[in-house]
Order: sequence, then structure tokens, then C-alpha cells
Amino acid sequence: MPQDPLQVAIIFGSNREGRFGHVVGRWFVRQARQRADMVFDVVDLAAVDLPAAYPQQASPVIEALRARFDEADAFVVVTPEYNHGYPAGLKQAIDLAFHEWRAKPVAFVSYGGMSGGLRAVEQLRQVFAELHAVTVRDTVSFHMAHGRFDDHGEPLEPDGCNAAVKTMLDQLAWWGLALRTARASRPYAA
Repeated sequence: MPQDPLQVAIIFGSNREGRFGHVVGRWFVRQARQRADMVFDVVDLAAVDLPAAYPQQASPVIEALRARFDEADAFVVVTPEYNHGYPAGLKQAIDLAFHEWRAKPVAFVSYGGMSGGLRAVEQLRQVFAELHAVTVRDTVSFHMAHGRFDDHGEPLEPDGCNAAVKTMLDQLAWWGLALRTARASRPYAA
């Protein structure tokens, strides 16, 4: 029996001026959109006017962001590594939602220097575990990312990263379908 496609929110986690994240993020979106079993909502945090301080009352911007997260069956976070961690704007976006993450899978595309953003991913795994989200094991990671893409935003060595995208999205699809079915049949106990 055919299933409705998974609703996947792809979150561009950097809002830094002059960021490299849009190169990595746009490439990933092009790869992801080749799948017929998923539809995508790109949430670029550089385009969302998040408050610097956590407000007592949610603004319309925050409510709209939460609604987008709530509609998602699964997430892909595209994150850089800044000083062995992930960006503050990404943490703010994560913290402004709560129930919207529950019992949903999260995958990661990371980029950075020598570690390729993997230290940021390991920190994010802990944060999402606290929010009752499930992180998929396999990631897509670009070490020394600035030197890995051509002037058109395409990887210089596409075979390995394209294969990594397929594996990661296959795992995200499995978890996404399993958890969507579980949420529909029984409320998550938290």
C-alpha cells in the first residue's frame, strides 16, 4: 500500500553573514529532491527573524516556525561547526520548539574544518535526545568544506557524498515512517 510522502524539514543552521552553509545546504536540497518518498520544507534560519532572548510570549514568527516543525515528520539539520560547537541561532531555533520534535527522527549534514562539523553533530545528538527525538546514525560530513565544492556549488568528489546522502535519507525514511505510524496509533509517552 503506497504511503504519503514524508514531510521533511531541512534546517539551514547557520545565520552567519558570509556563511558557506548555503553552498552545502543548496547542494543537499538538490540531492534530496530526487527522492519520490519525501517532500521538503527548507527552513533557512538566516531568513527567520529569531529573537536574541527567549521570550515569555511567542511571537507570530516563533509560532510560524513551530508550525513548520510540527508539520514535519522528520528533520535534516545542515550545520557548521563553530569553535567545536554548533551555532547559537540553531540552538535558539531548537529551544523555541519542544513538543514539535517529539518522536521524530533527525539527520545531519555537517561541514567545517578538520572535523567536518562532527563535533557539532555529537552535541546536537545530546540535545535532540533530551527532546525525545531520534537521531539517525549515518551523516553527511564535509571536512575542509570550502575546498570540497566547485564554483557552481557541486562537490569535487560527488560519488562518496552522494552515496552518503542516499544512506542517510534511507535511514531517515525508515525512522520517519516507523515513528509517524507509531504516533498515529498511540500517543507518545513523555
